[in-house]
Amino acid sequence: MNKKLAEIVAGVIPHKMTRNRWRGILRYGVFRAIGLKHRLKHDHTQPEHYLAVCAIAKNEGPYFVEWIEWHRRQGVEKFYIYDNESTDGTKEILEPFVRSGLVEYRYWPGRRQQLPAYDDCMERHRLSARWIAFIDLDEFIVPVKDGSIPEFLRRFEDVPVVEINWLIYGSGGAKTKTAGTMMERFKRHSMPNHYLNRHVKSIVDPRRVYGMIGCHEAARISGHAADSHGERIRKNFRDREPQQDVIRINHYAVKSYEEFLGKQARGRARGNGIRTLAYFNQYDLNDIEEQ
Repeated sequence: MNKKLAEIVAGVIPHKMTRNRWRGILRYGVFRAIGLKHRLKHDHTQPEHYLAVCAIAKNEGPYFVEWIEWHRRQGVEKFYIYDNESTDGTKEILEPFVRSGLVEYRYWPGRRQQLPAYDDCMERHRLSARWIAFIDLDEFIVPVKDGSIPEFLRRFEDVPVVEINWLIYGSGGAKTKTAGTMMERFKRHSMPNHYLNRHVKSIVDPRRVYGMIGCHEAARISGHAADSHGERIRKNFRDREPQQDVIRINHYAVKSYEEFLGKQARGRARGNGIRTLAYFNQYDLNDIEEQ
């Protein structure tokens, strides 16, 4: 079923979480979903990697090394990178990681390609990884109570999806890009309970989900999604208070004003909308300085 028809059919379901799940199933295709569920039930292939990350990026070359090295230190074993028509040398920057086997690189042109890239990653790697995290290049997964992300995930092996909240970091007043890593340069973040931090990103068991509904949630084949405390999720993420005490995602949404203008010029992977100055002002949150 195509996306437009899936939206129409799912739109008649009043409960938001049920509606979103069926949106994902219908988008995947009902008959495909039945076939996939049957196939996975009888396939016992052992995954090659415990934790992988999937991301689509356009002209994010300067940020890749820090982002990859951070997540590798946190326990990520494989990166599936979709290059959405980058012109900044992204492929060359990633080449050493590709040669080492850490990164699988795929050129992925076109507009509105975030979900198609996620779909492709899921179909290619359902049996390759035990968990896949779907995040962006300005998002860093930070385990707070555990020594690594896999250590955190070991407690969640009976669920298909774990949703992790943002903690938004602002520009700190920086007008231009300066030397240093992103995590070194930006130390001021929002109040933890800010409503924007209700947004989540998902780490999924690819054998127990059909695909991503959007960039935040996954359509489950079976089981229930869990929050970072291990509690069953019963409300849409917009209706829940954020949690950052066990694990969080540092979201460097704007960086310096100069870098935001570059981000604005790149456009958005999900659609044709432009991030305006209002977006910068909304996400430039600098309430607390990280110690």
